[in-house]
Amino acid sequence: MIIKPKARGFICTTAHPDGCRLNIQDQINTIKNQAAIPDGPKKVLIIGASTGYGMASRIVAAFGCRAQTIGVFFEKAAAGKRTASAGWYNTAAFEQACQDESIYAKSINGDAFSREIKQQTIDLIKKDWQGGVDLVIYSLASPRRTDPDSGQVFQSTLKTIGQAYDNKTVDIISGDVSDIHIDAANPEEIENTTKVMGGEDWQLWIDALLEADVLAPGATTVAYSYIGPALTYPIYRHGTIGRAKLDLEKTARTLNQQLNAACQGHAYVAVNKCVVTQASAAIPVVPLYTALLFKLMKANGSHEDCIEQIYRLFAQRLYTGNTVPVDDENRIRIDERELDDTIQSEIEALWSQVNAQTIENLSDLHGVRDAFYNLFGFSRSDIDYEKEAKAEVDIPSLR
Repeated sequence: MIIKPKARGFICTTAHPDGCRLNIQDQINTIKNQAAIPDGPKKVLIIGASTGYGMASRIVAAFGCRAQTIGVFFEKAAAGKRTASAGWYNTAAFEQACQDESIYAKSINGDAFSREIKQQTIDLIKKDWQGGVDLVIYSLASPRRTDPDSGQVFQSTLKTIGQAYDNKTVDIISGDVSDIHIDAANPEEIENTTKVMGGEDWQLWIDALLEADVLAPGATTVAYSYIGPALTYPIYRHGTIGRAKLDLEKTARTLNQQLNAACQGHAYVAVNKCVVTQASAAIPVVPLYTALLFKLMKANGSHEDCIEQIYRLFAQRLYTGNTVPVDDENRIRIDERELDDTIQSEIEALWSQVNAQTIENLSDLHGVRDAFYNLFGFSRSDIDYEKEAKAEVDIPSLR
């Protein structure tokens, strides 16, 4: 079929298999052009492994460390006139690349919040990996979660806490800059967002892995987070998402003590920089901030996407042979280039100037838009999107 992008709000409902395959190959090539990480992990479990930072982690582990990986995700195969999801195509391309180089890679597709998928993952680890897992990456990004005990469905909310908030944002597809009003969340919305995006499920995963005795001595687990600048604090750090991230950090401290006692292991939250993801495109104010940030960071040569960030996390933080550097909250920081004082001062100065007439000149809106479409395999100059493409693509380990 001929596959074109169909965007609805901040969601693209189609994905291009060839574009996704080339995206994955580009990331693999990026890692192959970096120095290998000889002391890196050898058996890596990635929970939330099909897009963004999760997929980047899988690529860095496999092609930077020659690690075996198991990826857990919830994606859809093609059906009829519907394309597969981007994460499905990404994983198919990743596994094929691993097969070509004789690198172990298997995947589990299902609800990572469920007990069934946790058990299925443990069964696969016991079957295939003697010695256990030495790195667990937790990179789930979901708007809702079903409690494994009660069956209750929790929905996350993008709201402020305490008082309403007014600012401006941009629609990255249309380029419209508009004022936005965000209501304050009620207690139930705050709690539900924490249930979805906080540390509870991360804790359940580590508990299950420890109980099954499938973690290697010295095992490390890392969950990904974001803090951002003061400009976005009302909707992010001080909003419902931020409350959930505080819970994630609290969980990391608990898990660090638990793993240290059980296997001399460690748990960290890694704070990453702002990138374009499906999730970030949905957060008011953040897309406009991203467009300004990208222009400035590209201009001074400090811009990074997921793959460069995760390579630095592995090569310069986790696996240097030295103690892992952390801040006073035991967080690994790889967002320092974004939060550079000069960059942030320039963004603050530009914020009052940016509007519908100036946004094209003041920001990298085109780059952000391309990055959004790239997530789904579109906006690549090396693909003719008028040509037929095969939507049905298999993931080797799920055949």
